[in-house]
Amino acid sequence: MTISKLDRRTFFRGAALAGGTAAFSAWLPAWAQPVSAGIARPLPTVSGTDIALRIAHQMMTIDGRESHAIGINGTVPAPLIRLKEGTTVRLSVTNDLDEDSSIHWHGLLLPFHMDGVPGVSFPGIKPRSTFVYEFPVQQTGTYWYHSHSGLQEQMGHYGPIVIDPAGPDPIASDREHVIVLSDHSQLHPHAIFRKLKLQGGYFNYRKQTLGGLVEGKDQPLKDRLMWGGMRMDPTDVSDVTGSTYTFLVNGHGPKDNWTALFRAGERVRLRFVNASAMTTFNVRIPGLRLTIVQADGLNVRPVAVDEFQMAVAETYDVIVEPEDRAYTLVGESVDRSGMARATLAPREGLVAEVPPLRPRPLATMKDMGMGGMDHGKGSTPVATDCPPEHAAMGHCTPAPVDHVAMGHGSGGMNHSMRDMSLAPTVKDTATVQTISPMPVDRTGEPGQGLDDVGHKVLVYRDLMALTRNPDVRAPDRAMEVHLTGNMERYMWAFDGEKLSEVKEPIPFIKDERVRVTLVNDTMMGHPIHLHGHFFELVTGHGEFAPRKHTVQVQPGGKVTFDVTTDAIGDWAFHCHLLYHMHAGMMQVVTVRPRTGDGA
Repeated sequence: MTISKLDRRTFFRGAALAGGTAAFSAWLPAWAQPVSAGIARPLPTVSGTDIALRIAHQMMTIDGRESHAIGINGTVPAPLIRLKEGTTVRLSVTNDLDEDSSIHWHGLLLPFHMDGVPGVSFPGIKPRSTFVYEFPVQQTGTYWYHSHSGLQEQMGHYGPIVIDPAGPDPIASDREHVIVLSDHSQLHPHAIFRKLKLQGGYFNYRKQTLGGLVEGKDQPLKDRLMWGGMRMDPTDVSDVTGSTYTFLVNGHGPKDNWTALFRAGERVRLRFVNASAMTTFNVRIPGLRLTIVQADGLNVRPVAVDEFQMAVAETYDVIVEPEDRAYTLVGESVDRSGMARATLAPREGLVAEVPPLRPRPLATMKDMGMGGMDHGKGSTPVATDCPPEHAAMGHCTPAPVDHVAMGHGSGGMNHSMRDMSLAPTVKDTATVQTISPMPVDRTGEPGQGLDDVGHKVLVYRDLMALTRNPDVRAPDRAMEVHLTGNMERYMWAFDGEKLSEVKEPIPFIKDERVRVTLVNDTMMGHPIHLHGHFFELVTGHGEFAPRKHTVQVQPGGKVTFDVTTDAIGDWAFHCHLLYHMHAGMMQVVTVRPRTGDGA
């Protein structure tokens, strides 16, 4: 039995009998260890229309342990950049590293040559040189910025952005805090990547055991044999886990206990940014209802929940109304191998009970892309026989799944998990380990491990835009992109082709409407980010569909969105799991003027 599974009261009581908790505190995971008064210090902030940023090596201290990092202006996370809608900003970025660097302004709408992706939109920032980004600020909300060079983001090269509206903010609050969630390792990111290439599941120390089988806590033997026969591991939920990661809140570890202060009775706005390299977080504040008011920087109709899953690179703004007591803010990793922990309190020095980690989730048949086998229970496939003009308005009934045709009659599964005929656009390469036989739309589900937590968890279909979308035209055309991978060889790609193998970018014409369906042929969730654009999720809300710049495609599932390609230039399109992108899960989207346009 691991310490994380112990009842904490029982553990402390036993420790007291043995002579006090001090002797035993070292055995507790970081998130459960006793803390001091905490760190009630907001992020450093820079603002205005002329901002200087300096990228450099530095040391940072996490839970009392020093670690090497790359920061900006001497801090990790980098300073909060506070901008104003309607202004033009000049950001002078100096690179003091001995290697090229860059800054990508994640979610910001700007000219493509200011987007900050080396080799796509600009050449990068050479060592000991300065590059000036200049662009109009034409939006509001919570965003972030980070390196798009190598693996620098993992080392601390990231920070939040808040853009205040030119007029009154429609979201009323008395106080706000920016909450940057991230992951940090003492291992150099290239060492992490090398280990992932050497052995699939290298950091997964929580595989199923004989003890788990005997106790009935893991899968029964017949299911284990089935998964083993397919050479798949249902515990392989995250590539990099709490075995090497410390999960951070605003650059602080769980023992540091970063603290956000408030006064009882206030409406507090929490601006969450998932700036991690590889970690999907399940976020909750036990004892507090969370009202989601913004997703990816854009206002949504308020949704009251108890928890939400936050993919890498997503942002959510939340309103809470705490009472005169302390609360624990929990960012639990999706595989339950650790948590980011902070405190929300009316006074410094207060702490609240930290809940134990919940049991780790196990992948299911649906995560293998066999969602159609549940005959529609718990999932609703997106219609495939629906006219675009009706589908765009969310007026279609889901198309039925032909289980007999797929070999799912009484005889069970009759086809290979690598049936390339199911995905004719996918290249038959070593990067394709599996093809999802029956992927389903999972936007109505809360995410892995959250189906049975006993409280309300946000799902994408809960989100509705606060105002009517700017473009509600039906799609001009449709395309499908498959998210493919080979876990054993740690290869990741779109449609079976790594970025280094792609000969041509994905072409779009300015202002066309395209319906894109992302199909996840792997057993791991992928946060997919399209630079320079927002897209509307096709979730049945028609002209009030939620607009996002990043979307999590659950394992074995699919997501459909409509996009207006209104930004001329070359734009990155990639999985935001850093090591997946580094391994090849990225392509370039090119938007060109229509023939005869003078643009």
